[in-house]
Amino acid sequence: MKMKKVLSVVLVVALVACLFAGCGKKTDGTSGALKIGTIGPLTGDAAQYGNATKHGAELAAKEINAKGGIQIEVNGQDDESDAEKSVNAYNNLLDWGMQVLVGPTTTTPSIAVSAEANKDRIFMLTPSASAVKVTEGKDNVYQICYNDPNQGSASARYMSEHIPGAKVAVIYDNASAYSTGIYQTFEAKAKELGVEVVSVTTCTEDTKDYSVQLGEAKNAGADVVFLPIYYTPASLILNQANATGYHPTFFGVDGMDGILSLKGFDTSLAEGVMLLTPFAADSTDEATASFVKAYEEAYGETPNQFAADAYDCVYAVYQAFTASGLDVSASHEEICDALMQQFNTMSFSGITGADMVWKDGQVDKEPFAVIIKNGAYTSAG
Repeated sequence: MKMKKVLSVVLVVALVACLFAGCGKKTDGTSGALKIGTIGPLTGDAAQYGNATKHGAELAAKEINAKGGIQIEVNGQDDESDAEKSVNAYNNLLDWGMQVLVGPTTTTPSIAVSAEANKDRIFMLTPSASAVKVTEGKDNVYQICYNDPNQGSASARYMSEHIPGAKVAVIYDNASAYSTGIYQTFEAKAKELGVEVVSVTTCTEDTKDYSVQLGEAKNAGADVVFLPIYYTPASLILNQANATGYHPTFFGVDGMDGILSLKGFDTSLAEGVMLLTPFAADSTDEATASFVKAYEEAYGETPNQFAADAYDCVYAVYQAFTASGLDVSASHEEICDALMQQFNTMSFSGITGADMVWKDGQVDKEPFAVIIKNGAYTSAG
C-alpha cells in the first residue's frame, strides 16, 4: 500500500514537471539543441534536390556539434515538391518543436510555406527556392540562393560576354514560377545587351515530347539553347536533341544541377553543357575540398549545388545565432527576431559565395559558370 502511494506521488510530480516543461506541441529548445527543420522532395522526380539539401544540412550540423558548444538537431521532412504536402511537413516540424526552418527546397512549396512561417514567426532560410515571391512581403524569410532575376540577367550577361554572336533559343516552363521568373529577366537583359534570341517555346512538367520545341530552335538556326528548367525535363531534351542530330550548346541554370546523377541518364549527352551555379565540386579551395570529401564519405556521392547551399544555410544560422547571444531554450519567436537582426547586418562567407549580405531577404552574391567535361563540372571561366 505504501509503495502504491509512493508511485502515485512520483507520477503526479512527473506529470506536473511535464506540464511545466511544455510536453506536447512546443517550439523551444528544451532538447538542449537548436532545432532546425528541413523540407524538400525526398521522393519523386525531384528527390535529388531534397535529399541533397537534407544531407547538406545534416553534415553541417554534425561538424558544428563536434566543435562543442551550441548543438544543432536536424529533422528532414518529405514534401514531394508539392505545396500542400510541404505545408503539412511544416506543421509536422512545428509539432516536433522546430525553431528555425532551412527550406523548403523548391519554389512553389516555398511560396506556400513562407506565408505560414511569416504568420508563425519562424525564421525561414531557403537554400534553393529562388523566386522573388518567396521572400516578398515577408520580413522573416530569406534566401541563400541567388534569385530568379539574378539568374536570368546573369545568364544573358554571360552569353553576351563569352558567347558573342550566338543565336539563342529558349525553352522554358510557363507553368513554373521558377522557370518563368528566370526567363522574363533573361529576355529583358538579352534585349538590353543585344543577345539575339531567335526562338522562344514553352513546356510544362507534363511535357514528354520536345520535338516541336527542338524543331523550332533548329529551324531558327539556334546554336545555343537556354534551358531555365529542372534537370529531369532537361535530360529529355538532351536525349531527344541527340536523337535528331541537333547539337547546339545547351545552357542551364541552378535547376539543371543534378543531371549527372540522374538515374538512367547517359551523361555523355551532357558533355559541353554550361550552367550557372554558386558551387563547383572540383574547386580547389580548402573549404570546398573539405566539404566535398566529407560529403562523399558520408553519402557516397559528389555533392551538388543544393547540398552546398543547405550546408551554408546551417552555418549562416549558426553564425547568426552565436552572435545573438541567445540560448537554445529561447522561443522560436525570440530566435526569429534575433536572426533577422543578424542577417540584416552581417556578412557571411561559405562555400557558395564570399561576403554574402542580405537585403529584403534576398542574398547578394555572384554566380559563376561551369561546363560539363568528362562527366564532371569544371569552371567555365
